[in-house]
Amino acid sequence: MNESVLSVEGLGKDVASGESTLTILDGIGFTVAAGESVAIVGASGSGKSTLLGLMAGLDLPTRGRVTLAGQDLAQLDEDGRAALRGRELGFVFQSFHLLPALTALENAMLPLELLGLPNPQGAAAAMLARVGLADRLGHYPKHLSGGEQQRVALARAFAVRPRLLLADEPTGNLDAATGRQVIDLMFAMNAEQGTTLVLVTHDEVLAGRCGRSLRLAAGRLVA
Repeated sequence: MNESVLSVEGLGKDVASGESTLTILDGIGFTVAAGESVAIVGASGSGKSTLLGLMAGLDLPTRGRVTLAGQDLAQLDEDGRAALRGRELGFVFQSFHLLPALTALENAMLPLELLGLPNPQGAAAAMLARVGLADRLGHYPKHLSGGEQQRVALARAFAVRPRLLLADEPTGNLDAATGRQVIDLMFAMNAEQGTTLVLVTHDEVLAGRCGRSLRLAAGRLVA
């Protein structure tokens, strides 16, 4: 069995809602091994995005714990969690999250520069070429199609060779054909780098391409 990259134990998240407390997640537990691809599926409002935020250490749980790359996220302060994310995680979001004032090349370079890695420009340009955007390096997001913006996001996510890639509805803003192309590319790059992939989606076809699926309903995992 491969080492565990991500471990979630007894995870619960409550939020105050007026006078009462609303439980968004309860009793969530699973492990993701190195190199695995896992889809987290469920209807809108089932808690998928909340779970993704907890796995990334963007938020802390009310109960239970998340261990990422051997580190208990709750034992780290905010800066420590951010540093761990920078080293170990890549993100792909539904809404791309590119910085509008930066070119495609500059967006892809950003995580490399934040980590102080050598030759960020060369590494970012190589990743953009890998996703078919070698002729778009100087373009700003507003001059790129949705599919091209998501490819820049993929290049940025894979540039640091993350141990774990988290994708949140990565085709949610793309038409079907463009979405398929982006997903083909994501799985190909994932295989090349041996990255572990955790994908949040309500798209059953996309989930079916992962090694296994975890289904959320009303904040709990269902068999």
